[in-house]
Amino acid sequence: MERKRLPDYLKRGIVDTEKTKLVRSILKHKCLNTVCEAARCPNKAECYAKNTATFLILGNICTRNCRFCNISGGVPEPVDKQEPLKVAQAIKELGLKYAVITSVTRDDLPLQGADMFAEVITQTKKLVPDIKIEVLTPDFEGIEDLIDIVTDAKPDVFNHNIETVKRLYQKARPLAKYERSLAFLKHIKERDANMITKSGLMVGLGETFEELEQTFVDLKTVGCDIVTVGQYMQPSKKHLEVERYYTEDDFKKIESIAKDVGIKQIVASGLVRSSYRAFETYSTV
Repeated sequence: MERKRLPDYLKRGIVDTEKTKLVRSILKHKCLNTVCEAARCPNKAECYAKNTATFLILGNICTRNCRFCNISGGVPEPVDKQEPLKVAQAIKELGLKYAVITSVTRDDLPLQGADMFAEVITQTKKLVPDIKIEVLTPDFEGIEDLIDIVTDAKPDVFNHNIETVKRLYQKARPLAKYERSLAFLKHIKERDANMITKSGLMVGLGETFEELEQTFVDLKTVGCDIVTVGQYMQPSKKHLEVERYYTEDDFKKIESIAKDVGIKQIVASGLVRSSYRAFETYSTV
């Protein structure tokens, strides 16, 4: 089947500025990854210009192989125990005011990387006391002790993506579970009622507006404060095909549905990704 043509409003050229060059230089020097580069995010120049970046820790090889994701699956790299300090130093050198820390899934590790998330938070707040930190973590297989390790390190925002509607999990996320991700978000609030929680999903895989509404209801029920919604774009022919490109009016409708359900803050647009305008969104909650 012929791939659907990308609408013009979703096209964004590559912009290279002094800021993007500086970010790449520091990342290369520290041997660090960002999801901005690894997942080919279309918004990286805008985020870099606003002193925001999303660091990808624990290597760039994932132990899962979700059919929508551009990050490679396979045998992961050994853990760099110095990575938390390197990330903290890069954040300080870049003068960031808001940093997002995410990772590949590391089901192979005893603590699945939860300890590394906590250490990045601790090291960064030592070096940059005024920094705001958002974490975007895998599901840690729903193990509450691992979720607690990260929650107790006190990130400013704890993000875990639901990714898609329940019906499409087997198609898009066969090694994940919809109910497990909801329970994950619920547990964060049970551990720390004041923690801001966040989740995100993509559209364009064949979901309906009714299914999106139910997902928002489910997220509201577990106390999720912020939700991001963006258009899925097929990274390659090996990935899931786009069933539908949503229009700007469609995203306005999605925003309205989420607000009616009671989501505190909804960011919905074609190019929105999990950490898009993360600082601005955090500031309004």
